[in-house]
Amino acid sequence: MAEALVSFLVQQLGSFTFQHVEQHVKLVVNVKKEVATLTLNLEAIQAVLADAERRQVKETNVRRWLNNLKEVSYKIDDVVDEWSTEILKQQVEKQGDNAFVPKKKVCFSIPFHCFCNGQVNQIIFRRDIAERIQELNERLALIHEERKFYKFHHNETEIEQPERLKSFSVVDKSGTFGRDHDKDILVSQLVSENSQERGGPLVISIVGFGGIGKTTLAQLAYSDDKVKECFRTRIWVCVSEPFVQIAVAKAILEGLNVSVPNSNELETFVRHISDSIEGKKFLLVLDDVWDSNHRKWEPFLTTLRCGGSGSRILVTTRIAHVASTLGATTDHTIHLKELCEETCRSLFYHIAFFDGEIKESKKFKDIGNEIVRRCKGLPLAAKTLGSLMRYKKTVQQWEDVLNSKIWEFEEVEQQVFQPLLLSYYDLEPLSKRCLLYCATFPKDHKIVKDELIELWMSQDYLKVKGGNKEDKIVGQRCFENLVLRSFFQDIEKDSKGNIIRCKMHDIVHDFVQYLTKDECFSMVVKGANERMELPGDEVRHLSLMFAPEGPFPVSSLNCKSLRTLTAFDSKLTSIGVELISQSKSLRTLNLSKNSILEVPKEIGGLIHLRYLDLSQNRELKELPDSLGDLYNLQTLRLVKCSQLVKFPDEEAMRKLTKLKHLYVDDSPRLKSKGIGRLTGLQKLDVFHLNGYKGADKEGTLKLQDLENLNQLEGSLEIAHLESVEDASEGVKACLSEKHLLHHLNLDFSCSNGCDKEEREEGRGQNDREILNGLQPHGDLESLSIRNCQLATSPCPNWILSLHNLTSLCLSRFLNCELLSGPFGRLPSLESLVFVRMEKVKKVGVELLGIEERELQSSSSSSSSLILFPKLKTLQFQSMSNWEEWEGVGGDFQNNITIMPSLEFLVFHDCSKLGTLPDFLRKTPLLQSVDVIYSPVLGDKVGDKTSEEWAKISHVPDIRLWDYEGQASKL
Repeated sequence: MAEALVSFLVQQLGSFTFQHVEQHVKLVVNVKKEVATLTLNLEAIQAVLADAERRQVKETNVRRWLNNLKEVSYKIDDVVDEWSTEILKQQVEKQGDNAFVPKKKVCFSIPFHCFCNGQVNQIIFRRDIAERIQELNERLALIHEERKFYKFHHNETEIEQPERLKSFSVVDKSGTFGRDHDKDILVSQLVSENSQERGGPLVISIVGFGGIGKTTLAQLAYSDDKVKECFRTRIWVCVSEPFVQIAVAKAILEGLNVSVPNSNELETFVRHISDSIEGKKFLLVLDDVWDSNHRKWEPFLTTLRCGGSGSRILVTTRIAHVASTLGATTDHTIHLKELCEETCRSLFYHIAFFDGEIKESKKFKDIGNEIVRRCKGLPLAAKTLGSLMRYKKTVQQWEDVLNSKIWEFEEVEQQVFQPLLLSYYDLEPLSKRCLLYCATFPKDHKIVKDELIELWMSQDYLKVKGGNKEDKIVGQRCFENLVLRSFFQDIEKDSKGNIIRCKMHDIVHDFVQYLTKDECFSMVVKGANERMELPGDEVRHLSLMFAPEGPFPVSSLNCKSLRTLTAFDSKLTSIGVELISQSKSLRTLNLSKNSILEVPKEIGGLIHLRYLDLSQNRELKELPDSLGDLYNLQTLRLVKCSQLVKFPDEEAMRKLTKLKHLYVDDSPRLKSKGIGRLTGLQKLDVFHLNGYKGADKEGTLKLQDLENLNQLEGSLEIAHLESVEDASEGVKACLSEKHLLHHLNLDFSCSNGCDKEEREEGRGQNDREILNGLQPHGDLESLSIRNCQLATSPCPNWILSLHNLTSLCLSRFLNCELLSGPFGRLPSLESLVFVRMEKVKKVGVELLGIEERELQSSSSSSSSLILFPKLKTLQFQSMSNWEEWEGVGGDFQNNITIMPSLEFLVFHDCSKLGTLPDFLRKTPLLQSVDVIYSPVLGDKVGDKTSEEWAKISHVPDIRLWDYEGQASKL
């Protein structure tokens, strides 16, 4: 982590420029000199950090030197951040009521006119800041001098790489478990004919993290009888890292049993390969590939095209991008998963016990099974721990292993962690820091991608040289890189295929804890009065587990160095003033899912704080105005704080110029008027209009408060629109100016306490005007409208302006009797959902967006009209009075194409529906029809002599669901 930290500091210190400051300001000149010296020392240290990071894993003295460096570096970061904060504070105060929004991190280039203000001299350039920088400079100078004793290699010189064992093609089949199915799939892909060869060898890849068994699977396939019979020419090459082209070319020629040329020219080797394989059907295994530089691989891929038809290239890699670079498609990529527990247990016991000791092993069964569970299906871990247990003969020895941290065993460090170290060293410094931060999570924790990126941002991990890229873009790429390198697993995606959640394998988690054992610490709190001690002053990130109900147990903790404090599965009731006074360096404070009753006003003293999560503290009722003193706050999470009412006042909120992410979903009582002052806000999940007729509206939001929030991006929900009394307010929200919003959810339901019955009369016209005023920009991708009281068309008058709209959901239009609107004219619409249109009895051509005169003109026209050109999914849910779905009758349908791209059709709880439109007969791509809790339609479709069955009989997957949740497939 030191490598990335020092790099960041050098970048930050480089922004200290005093060209506008007159030389007679003695204090500033001294600071300038001190900063220059700091920078020089850090740059000199930075030049050897890559070697130091590698050596500290095994050399205690190097680790101590790095810890000292990190301690000083963190303190420098704190001073720089204090300086930055003071400048920002002065600028915000000077702006007064005018919103100040910094576009970039505050630079330390201070205009001369600032020094005319006495407050600048009194606050920003106080002598203690200069003295602290001087003190840190002295400490850093000692560290700089001490580095010479370790004889570190400079970064530009070749650094000794960790030993990488070379693989070979021979495998002990008796020692492999649980890969039969994977092997069958792989062998089938190797020996079967394939139309995708396109004149060159088909590339097949095996992807997975270190120790999962990629090489073993390749060995099993390579030595399979079917593969041997299919390929007379087989070559095994262990590529590894660094990738040297001539070395790989030489290995291929040696595998072909041909003479190797005495040359240093790649062209010579490539020509020999071409001559040796021309017209021959071959299998080439490239094991342990790391390099994804296509230009390096291009000479090989081009040359190998001259092989015979049916040739194959099998690649094993930890990095999915490498597989695609070499030409492996998704269909020909095997993502190797963990072994099941039973198979992992068999592998463990196979190694742990000699044949003659199997009977005796029964007394170790319970302990052994627990040890196996810690392997979490990783074959290398099972093998390593199995070999470790082979020489431990007593139950006590086995229990000692079970109750120890896995990295305390040399065998685990050398064998299990070695492959992971190779993957770790292959990362950029920024990605290393981001990966290691995951040690703050408990094992098996579901990691939410967006939250993780915001946590990285709070630690300033995502700052890159030049500063032109948004932090979240850097974070997104870093996350994707870690996914591609198999550091994360159990990937969950949304309907668009975007990753939303993941987990970290337990062994990978052990690995990152091993690397951060000095900085990250997890502590189980057994009792409210228990004395707790941190293992050392180096701890920067503390995770409390299972803290009982009561105040934060801070009395015995030294929190002065903490940058992250998180409480998991805890019930803390208060944030102690003592905690705040001791934790001045905190960047991240996560006390979500606790029982916090009050936030003290002293929280404003955490000037470095960037991330504050108080979500799901259901008894929390107010936030102090001092929250506005958190000038660096970037993320504030207040999700599911159902009793929270008071937000900091507008004057306090205007000071939060760096606040980018605000989450208040399921906190409907929050009176958050100050949100309208956060003009730099990029993420706001819900905009609560929480006033209603006759209620106290002081501090509540109006649609006009959205006017200046034009930096909002992603998705936005506007809730409780029924509380809007002035229909003209919709226009004041200026949604058309929010060009970065892609998803919009408009909810007209009333907030808690609204007397709904009194508001029914005349709501339709009011809702119509509000809806028409809330026109978004034309590039919106998805739109959801709920609880609107329109009686006729449920569409706003601007719907056709949304030329990029792909998803539309209309829900709970309880007064709507007719599904009319230009739905079929939306050129990009892919998903259309109707929910609880309870007064709708018949659906006809009005759904398609055409009128009678258009039908008549189309029948006499030679051109064809296409409606719903891209619609893939159509759902009707809870349409309890819907009886008939009528299509386009007569000759009109000849020149009209309806839903040509439809793939999925769902009827859910449409209890009276009995007819389907004829145009469903002409939906060639329709793959699935689900009839759920819709008995009338179910009976008709289930009768294969009925007209309704004939309309969808071409669909391959038709399922009828009864009220017990049982499905029958037709």
